[in-house]
Amino acid sequence: MSHFAGMEDLLADFLTEAGELLSDVDNKLVELEKQPGDKNLLNDIFRGFHTIKGGAGFLNATPLVELCHRTENLFDQLRSGNLTLTPEIMDVIMNATATVRNMFASLQQQQMPAPADASILSSLDAILAGESPVAAAPAAAPAPAAASGSEPNWPVLLNAVAGQAAAPAPAPAAAPAMPAEAAPRMEAIQSIQPLKTKTVAATQAPAAKETTIRVDTNRLDMVLNLSGEIGLTKNRLTTLRADILSGKTDAGTLKALDEAVSQLDLLVGDLQNAVMKTRMQPIGRLFQKYPRLARDVARQLGKDVELVLAGEETEIDKTMIEDLNDPLVHLIRNAVDHGVETTEDRLAAGKPAKSLVRLSAMQIGDHIIIEIADDGKGMRPDVLRRKAVEKGLIDMETANSLDDRQSFNLIFLPGFSTKEQISDVSGRGVGMDVVKTNISKLNGRIDINSQAGHGTTITISLPLTLAILPVLLVRLGEQPFAVPLSLVREIIPINPKEIQQVSGRATMVVRDEVLPVRSLASLIGWAEKMPAYGVLMQTAETTFILGIDGFLGRDDVVIKPLLDIKPRGIAGATLSGDGDVVLVLDMEELLNMSSNETRAALFV
Repeated sequence: MSHFAGMEDLLADFLTEAGELLSDVDNKLVELEKQPGDKNLLNDIFRGFHTIKGGAGFLNATPLVELCHRTENLFDQLRSGNLTLTPEIMDVIMNATATVRNMFASLQQQQMPAPADASILSSLDAILAGESPVAAAPAAAPAPAAASGSEPNWPVLLNAVAGQAAAPAPAPAAAPAMPAEAAPRMEAIQSIQPLKTKTVAATQAPAAKETTIRVDTNRLDMVLNLSGEIGLTKNRLTTLRADILSGKTDAGTLKALDEAVSQLDLLVGDLQNAVMKTRMQPIGRLFQKYPRLARDVARQLGKDVELVLAGEETEIDKTMIEDLNDPLVHLIRNAVDHGVETTEDRLAAGKPAKSLVRLSAMQIGDHIIIEIADDGKGMRPDVLRRKAVEKGLIDMETANSLDDRQSFNLIFLPGFSTKEQISDVSGRGVGMDVVKTNISKLNGRIDINSQAGHGTTITISLPLTLAILPVLLVRLGEQPFAVPLSLVREIIPINPKEIQQVSGRATMVVRDEVLPVRSLASLIGWAEKMPAYGVLMQTAETTFILGIDGFLGRDDVVIKPLLDIKPRGIAGATLSGDGDVVLVLDMEELLNMSSNETRAALFV
């Protein structure tokens, strides 16, 4: 039986509020490390622990109350000046917040959290007594069921995503003593493992997605007002319908009908936008998780790295925020591990000792652009091509044909890695392929721009929402299909005389660029014929011309899954304005299916 039977609503509210508070505390701790004497930060962190303790007290979660009480007392001494913040004290505090996260995970499962490790409590008591803290053991790893609205435990989350439990490295029998300052820092994150797959180990319960959302009451008022306006317009249309059925078809009645339909169209559009805004959340709620992550990984690797956030007020669909978490975790860890250099290497290269990693978001049109940029060593296309050949991922002929942009995309191949040695953080050649797959599932694109010696920028482009998809409606014979508008660059006519065969493939030259022509008929297995038009499309990996018979215009559609079946290359279905069923194509899956076939796409 649950320890919190009858208190489920109170527990859910506590986890939401406390999770946000703990995320804010984590960010302020990272800032406090740079400004140890900042009184405002000390006061804010003190209030955060005090509030969490109060909520835990209502729930009778005694282990959480005891840990927060000790940590609260420590910050009371720090803000009063009786104690001075040192790196050793900061390590103990960071370990305490990690334990609080573990306790939140237990609460999410409606279980009473286990008491904090005795070494953590002893360290806090020692600091309060004016003594040196003892080395605290890292927090025990619970099953990765993240609390609703709470900050996940990073080592546990990453291990769950990797589909394996963390295995601590065996210590040598006569290992040299680690400096007191370094030991707890290493222990706090030693269980971090690289991202492998989104599949959670069978022995672990998958984290339940948060199914609630906070909505500004002004947005709900707008939805209610628009619903009322639509009701009035419906009444007007009902009256006009009765008039027309009774034979009243004069010019005035028809004009009134046209005005009512136009009004309904406008109101439905406004209602759709208002409802979509209720799903939108500031991306800062996701970004605030990462300064602590970057700090911990940098400390493990012995680097000096600062994560700078920008565009936190940018809004994005709530469901996409949750699905973005794993890819961004891996990209930030990669930027700290692969991207930036050690302090010694940076000074030798004439760079500032501290590395900067910038995580930003902005809205451009109907897309959200997220950038992860570092000022590190960058990537060399020739090295990437050589590594891909050495690992057997591509052959030498293919490597020689790749330009710089295509070479950067080699890092998305499963098994690709430039690391000579495997570490706890990276080197296994897993993760980036999962990142690309997850972004593709969100109908997004990921691009890389890098300059050797100056840094790397990874750009993710996502639609504002997954609920409505802008599409281009195309025609193959009499059958309509829809392709995501985000992939479309332009529509061009196809002249058979302009088609050239290169290595057995149809190609066209468009503004001095040689592009492959892929017939939609051949991609879906229909009989091939010369297409009349081409849709110039660009995915994350390639640019090509999709051959079609005609096009029907653009539309904003709601994709519905096909019940009980999932045809390859089909993302779902929708209805056109005249009631026809339109299949929405998954272009990347279609291209992958085609690349595995040996038959060349020839037009005859």
